[in-house]
Amino acid sequence: MAQEDVFKKLVSHCKEYGFVFPSSEIYDGLGAVYDYGQYGVELKNNIKKYWWDSMTLLHENVVGIDSAIFMHPTIWKASGHVDAFNDPLIDNKDSKKRYRADVLIEDHLAKIEEKINKEVAKAAKKFGDAFDEAKFRQTNPRVLEHQAKWDEIHERYKKDMNDSNFEDLRQLILDCEIVCPISGTRNWTDVRQFNLMFSTEMGSTTDGAMKVYLRPETAQGIFVNFLNVQKTGRMKIPFGIAQIGKAFRNEIVARQFIFRMREFEQMEMQFFVRPGEEIEWFKKWKETRLKWHKALGLGDEKYRFHDHEKLAHYANAATDIEFEMPFGFKEVEGIHSRTDFDLSQHEKYSGKKIQYFDPELNKSYTPYVIETSIGVDRMFLSVMAGSYAEETLANGETRVVLRLPAALAPIKLAVLPLVKKDGLPEKAEEIVRALRLDFRCQYDEKDSIGKRYRRQDAIGTPYCITVDHDTLQDNQVTIRFRDTMEQERVPVDRLRDIIAEKVSMRSLLKKVIE
Repeated sequence: MAQEDVFKKLVSHCKEYGFVFPSSEIYDGLGAVYDYGQYGVELKNNIKKYWWDSMTLLHENVVGIDSAIFMHPTIWKASGHVDAFNDPLIDNKDSKKRYRADVLIEDHLAKIEEKINKEVAKAAKKFGDAFDEAKFRQTNPRVLEHQAKWDEIHERYKKDMNDSNFEDLRQLILDCEIVCPISGTRNWTDVRQFNLMFSTEMGSTTDGAMKVYLRPETAQGIFVNFLNVQKTGRMKIPFGIAQIGKAFRNEIVARQFIFRMREFEQMEMQFFVRPGEEIEWFKKWKETRLKWHKALGLGDEKYRFHDHEKLAHYANAATDIEFEMPFGFKEVEGIHSRTDFDLSQHEKYSGKKIQYFDPELNKSYTPYVIETSIGVDRMFLSVMAGSYAEETLANGETRVVLRLPAALAPIKLAVLPLVKKDGLPEKAEEIVRALRLDFRCQYDEKDSIGKRYRRQDAIGTPYCITVDHDTLQDNQVTIRFRDTMEQERVPVDRLRDIIAEKVSMRSLLKKVIE
């Protein structure tokens, strides 16, 4: 099945089974804004708990805060967002649609990369075990031709972005013969800059109102509270401050479902270190964060690092952890060495001294910062994409199953009476009452047992517990495992231990520190 079709099915599945809904749908929706449904919010909360616990429980020198969305407008002047938080935009004159110029070029590069990968895959199939991929990439004429083209475009693109050369960026789009996906034409306008921050006014009167911004990132709330946390928590460098919160960006090219939205949630941690030690810590956090992702068991091959071609104005090193979505490898987390830019800027604009006195060195300095920043919504999408599967069973039937990591699953177990009579519903509800303080349970008695299994597979429930007539005699139930569909007869009083071993957050966190 084409990856594009898989993505469409995934989006449809999210709506049909209560994970994600288009926002304001009864009013025809609001572009690039989504609501999380009853199962989506549980999965999202579990993802956030996994991140939060991995930061604050597994690292004794990382603490959390929750800063306000509204902040003093000078903060965004100090951070550079007022002057430099822009996207290069280009319009197609025929379709009247607006696009990010960098995204058009990156998509074009991805298509060339796809052609190379198809050539490699075709040769691998032809030569089998004898296939030498490295040698094939170095010698095959078609691969070399595609690679040379990719290198040439990439070099120009990197230079134009670093130099903010919008005239040549437009020329590169024309030279690559990139067309508008809607009109199919190359009738492009000039490339222009567009600031992404939402603004509003704070105050009771028009004359007295102050222009404020909805924060485009959560990091600045951490930086302006650096001394508050350090002093009240008696924190010693190196230490980190973690935060989960909403951020807002007026994205013009908001697309690919919840991958790029105007209202989104971030999980960020700023780790403060001694100047000169930042690159060493940058490498350590790269390893730590990748291990966190891989612990979910979605497939190690689905992750890769992508080092930044153009560094942000505040960084001296930056990389992305990318996940293989149905529409290609895309960023889910950024790891940046932000130097001392943020704290120095806030010291300059506020007029307040923001430094740390290091008792070991017996001197004060402005700490350097390593940032790990992950989009909750992108993480949600990667988990859903990595878990979604369609299977043909031995009897010819098909099933859609979400192989969600058990600790993240919205519902941990469903309790199903075989029939709606003979005391089975009462026994099933008794089991739910006994387990609901430990796990999120669901009771389901509607439809045949087979249909109920399929329904639970589709929302990713790891375990189904079936109560039958024998249960009333021997106090045993049939436990069904989502991934294998195997069934086992177990005593009711063993259910808590069997399920807890697999679905607890503890079992997931242990993989991170192994």
